[in-house]
This record gives sequence, structure tokens and C-alpha cells, in this order.
Amino acid sequence: MSTTPLRVALIGTAFMGRAHSQAWRVAPRMFELPRDVEMSVIVGRDAGRTEAAARQQGWHEAATDWKQVVERDDIDVVDICTPGDSHEEIALAALAAGKHVLCEKPLANTVAEAERMADAARDAATRGVLAMCGFSYRRTPAVALMQRIVAQGRLGDIRHVRAQYLQDWISDPDAPLTWRLDKEKAGSGALGDIGAHIIDSAQWISASLITAVSAQLRTFVTSRPVQGESVGLGGRGASGAERGPVTVDDAAVFTADFDNGALGVFEATRMALGRKNANRIELNGSKASIAFDFERMNELEYFSADDETGLQGFRRIQVTEPEHPYLEAWWPAGHGLGYEHAFVHEVVDLVRAIDAGSEIHPTFDDAAQVQRVLAAVETSAGDESRLTKVEKK
Repeated sequence: MSTTPLRVALIGTAFMGRAHSQAWRVAPRMFELPRDVEMSVIVGRDAGRTEAAARQQGWHEAATDWKQVVERDDIDVVDICTPGDSHEEIALAALAAGKHVLCEKPLANTVAEAERMADAARDAATRGVLAMCGFSYRRTPAVALMQRIVAQGRLGDIRHVRAQYLQDWISDPDAPLTWRLDKEKAGSGALGDIGAHIIDSAQWISASLITAVSAQLRTFVTSRPVQGESVGLGGRGASGAERGPVTVDDAAVFTADFDNGALGVFEATRMALGRKNANRIELNGSKASIAFDFERMNELEYFSADDETGLQGFRRIQVTEPEHPYLEAWWPAGHGLGYEHAFVHEVVDLVRAIDAGSEIHPTFDDAAQVQRVLAAVETSAGDESRLTKVEKK
């Protein structure tokens, strides 16, 4: 155990910046960590807002020049919470400067960017520098338990993987034109923003990779109000405002082949009225089935064909016991966790891996594989020849 604290720089002050700030504050207070954590500096574009974020979120100082910050000798970890168009430049600079990197998902906006980042991370690993991509749902206790159950072979041969991520925050056609609706900044829409999560979860839980897809993408609202500085999730615009083009998908659907022989079905949309954060995944095997829905995030559903025939049915597993993943540090059984805890667990695992000098997943290589699936979905969706028309009577 090192007595030297890990000094962290966080780049980004908005939604993800707040989530990561909370994680860095809480992790060393709830878990026994091998290193102290020092929240050194938060970096944003606007000096006033960044200084306010530093005061509110607990950072020692604020800065507006990330290039200067990543070169500082008093920074050990760079946490990237910016839009996807800046991930590559920041991550490459941080790794070259010998900083450990935590980068939000999706890793990049293109496969080429992601592969350059993965190459740099592999090279940095030879110098003891770690890089992790922030697919936070892996560290939801119920999802981590789901992966453990599948790894134990309890499902037998995996036959089906079906995953959905459903939100509704841009269902209003007058919701403002945020950066998440700009392909130059975001790379893609629902596909990369939330579809990336279920792709990662599906591959990780099933311990298999997606090898082929057949996809469709759809944009239902092609222009939205422009309101100066882009706002975050849940913003609403005025119907009379100037409108700009939406250049990403509102919804993505695709089927997938896995290298273990399983068949996958995926859906991602931010236009499903009434669904706030329905991140769902179900695996059906030759012996059992297991299912998770983030809107009931402290539970799993489990069905076993080994149960007595007359008593078979899905059972509810309440994932709040101290022997379940991460829960030894939290509350008594039955006292559930929330969205923010997955980010805390991300920090816990990263700090422990840095101290041990061990590999940390998801690696940039893991994240680059997700990027290749995203690219394959976009390619498939753009190929009209993939569609077989139904004959008219």
C-alpha cells in the first residue's frame, strides 16, 4: 500500500462531470482503498462555471486549459468526461504524459480513433500506466452478479441475448439541439450514447463477441430549436426558436451474431415515451434464463429448468446482500443502491488496479471492440440491399 495519494484531474463539468466528481468524493469514504485520493483540479471551458463546479463538487482548484493540466507533475490520473470528439486528443496526451486515464464511453467517435487510443493504452501499460473506459453499468451490483452467474455456467449454452436501452428525454420535437444531437461532437445518437452500453454489457456478460449485425437507424425529428450554448439532458426548447439540423439517429435496432453461436436482438432509443432509463438485458441458455432492468436496478430475475416442473417460474433475486458484488461496503440487506453507485465502484476498481499494477477492465481494447460494433451497425443501416421487401398481395 502506497502512502502517496492519487492526484486526479477531471476534464468536463456537466452531467458526467458531476457523476464522476461524486464518485471520487465518496469512494475513499465508503471503501478501504490502498491509496488516498486527492481531487486536485477540475477543467472546463468557462472559467466562472468551472470555478463554481470546483466549489460545489469538492475540487481543490479550477482550470480551463486541459493541455496544461495533463502535463502537470502533480497529476496522476486524468478522468475524461467531455463529448466524444475530444476523447482521442485528451487521452493520447494524458497517456503520453504518463497519466492513468479513465475515459467516458463511447471511447471515441470512430473506429480509427478508438484503435489509436487502444494502441496508445497498450504501449502505456508497458510503462505501468493504466487506461479504462467508463462503461459504468458493468459495476451495478446486479449486473456484476449477473455476469458472475453466467460465468459459473449456470445458464448452460447461451442461445439468446436481447438488450434494450429505452429513454424518452428527446421525445418532445421542441427539445433543444444539444451536442448529443450533433454527429461531429457525439459520433452517433442513441446508437453510441446508450446503445454502446448494452453492446458492452451483452459482450461482457455473455463472454462472447458480436461478429455480424443487421441494422436500421431512424431519425424521427430532423430539426430542433437552437438555444445558444447546448444544454444537458432533459432540456426543453421553445417552438418558435431558430431550428438546426439533427445529424444523428433517434433510434437504432439490430440483430447480431455472437461468436458463441448466440443470437442477439438490440434496441436503443431516446424517443420511447414513459421509459426514463430502461436499460434491460436478458440471456436465455440451455439450462436457465436471467434478466435485468435498470429501472429495478437492485433486482435480477432468474429461471432454472432444474426446478421442479410444477414450481417453475422466474424468481426475484434481491441484490443487496453483503456477498453480492461491491455491497460489502454499503448498507444492510434490503437497502438498495442508486445510479451514482456504479461510478463509485468504477473509481474503487481503478484505484485498486493502479496500486496493484494490474489490468483494469473495460480496457481501451474492450471499448474499441464496442466501437467496431457501432460502426458495423451504421454500415448495415446504410445498406438498402439488406432489406427484403414483403410482397404485396
